[in-house]
Formats: sequence, structure tokens, C-alpha cells
Amino acid sequence: MPHVSHYYSEPHPFWQQDVVVIGGKNSAAEAALDLYRSGARVTLVHRRAELGSTIKYWVRPDIENRIKAGQIRALFETKVKRIEAGHVWVSNHAGEYSVPAVQVFALTGYHPDFEFLRSLGISLDPSTNKPTMHPQTHESNVPGIFLAGVVIGGNHTSEIFIENGRFHGKQIAAALTGGQAHLLES
Repeated sequence: MPHVSHYYSEPHPFWQQDVVVIGGKNSAAEAALDLYRSGARVTLVHRRAELGSTIKYWVRPDIENRIKAGQIRALFETKVKRIEAGHVWVSNHAGEYSVPAVQVFALTGYHPDFEFLRSLGISLDPSTNKPTMHPQTHESNVPGIFLAGVVIGGNHTSEIFIENGRFHGKQIAAALTGGQAHLLES
């Protein structure tokens, strides 16, 4: 049975191995590219007809070019039916068939644990689930609880990624140290 994970970690154990990545947005595209570049044989399975519109503008041409070149196999308008030893069974216009896999990364979307945030007393916007927080310090409506990363995007996690989320820690550190966060940089 292939190992199945909803989180991507690293590509190296999959050198010269068959890997299926399920999804069609940033996480799936970036994992597929990383796996391909590290020597894995990658099949990307996506239920829609094309990649997601929110893929980062610098990732999109890379993944599209790898697909066009046949370096990453992409199965669009395809659904995963079941996972068995060494194979993922998929279904699309060509019928039902198996794709070899020792590993499956099901990267089909992430959302923060909103119930956990509510249990802490953090107020969430009823329509977006974005938490109430100070935009400069990232302190939530609960004194002493600071928020960083995709959790501040609520339902819109694609608004936050490494390139802009990396500043959250600095803002929080500055709030905690009274503006002395520059001491943390080296």
C-alpha cells in the first residue's frame, strides 16, 4: 500500500520512485516540481480541467512547462477512486485505471483549525473566518495570543505564503520586545 500523507516534507526518499500528487494549487504544484527535480517520477492528479487560478505567478510557468514537456505527468478532470498496494486507481474520460505509486501526497487544500482558535476565545469573522487581530503586532483579540502564517488568512489561506508570511514573526517579536526586534536579526 502506498504511504499517504496530507503534508509534503521532502523529496529525497522518492528518488527513482513513483509518486502521485493529488491537487492543483500551490502546494501540489510546488511539491510536484520539487519531487521531479529530485528524481521522482511524478503524476499530478487534479479533479478540475486546469491548474488553480491562485498558483503563484512564478510557479505557474514552471509547472505548466514541466507538464507540457512530459516531465511531470498531469491527469486533469480525474478523480482518485481508491488506493491499493503500489497503485492509485483513478477515473476520467478514459475510464478507470491504475497509476503506479509508492507515495501519495494528497495536497487538496488546507484550512486552519477554526474550532481551536474559537476555543481560545479568538473572534473570527463570520464570513471569512479571519481572526480579529492588530495588523501591526499580530496580537489577537485575546491578550498575549499572537497569530502568524496562513491562520490569519481565514478561509483565504492562499493570500499568505512564505514570501509575505515570513515577516509575521518579526512583527510579533517587535511587539513583544517593545520594538527591539532588530536585536534578533543577524
